[in-house]
Amino acid sequence: MTEHEPPQLDTSTPHSARVWNYWIGGKDNYPVDREVGDQVMAAYPDIVEIARQSRHFLARAVRFLTGQAGIDQFLDLGTGLPTVDNTHEVAQRAIPTARIVYVDNDPLVLVHARALLTSTPEGVTDYIDADVHDVERILRDAAATLDLSRPVAVMMLGILGNVADYREARDIVRRLMAAVPSGSYLVVNDGTKDAKAEEAQAAADMRAEAGDPYRLSTPAEIEAYFEGLELVEPGVVRTAEWRPELHQLRAALLDVHCGVARKP
Repeated sequence: MTEHEPPQLDTSTPHSARVWNYWIGGKDNYPVDREVGDQVMAAYPDIVEIARQSRHFLARAVRFLTGQAGIDQFLDLGTGLPTVDNTHEVAQRAIPTARIVYVDNDPLVLVHARALLTSTPEGVTDYIDADVHDVERILRDAAATLDLSRPVAVMMLGILGNVADYREARDIVRRLMAAVPSGSYLVVNDGTKDAKAEEAQAAADMRAEAGDPYRLSTPAEIEAYFEGLELVEPGVVRTAEWRPELHQLRAALLDVHCGVARKP
């Protein structure tokens, strides 16, 4: 397989993007993904609401970045399968000329991204088939679409738990943020283990045994991703508590945390 040749679609092993798609009511998944999804939901029913709250947060964060921070460039790592209110749709509603680069390494995501993640005529939407560990390649390919001398929002929603080693995950974040200029933003949302730590970890162990590993963090570990950056209010909080809209105010305590921070 050449460097830029996409991997073959594997429907015999669950994939986090497809399992996640199943949890939010999507149809782009396979029996193996639904089997794992059902097992995890049975042991940990909160996972469905975690998936939905995470999607709502994406839209709120992008609206903040475009509307208040003036960001018009986005590097979205761990794209997942397209649903509604994808990053480029929210961004380009506010700034039609916004430029978005999506990064994922699942061939099903690649097919759907090319078909559905289409830009406004004024803006640009591109897709990179790459693994989050390959920071140099991501930055090199993203530079074909994004002007990395201008502020960029680095979006890492539900992706850092796919990096098995926490220290490596922090290093990936550091390297990405070192490559973007002052005024750029980091957005992180990831599963944690504190409100229902035992249940959350049991569900994560179940996913790992089924071939879809995901490392849960503590809230303190989420906060550490933002070291050296300026956290936007309200800081690192449960995802439902980050600038919620009126209809989202009465949310359950869920094991998922997020934050948005500016590079000084």
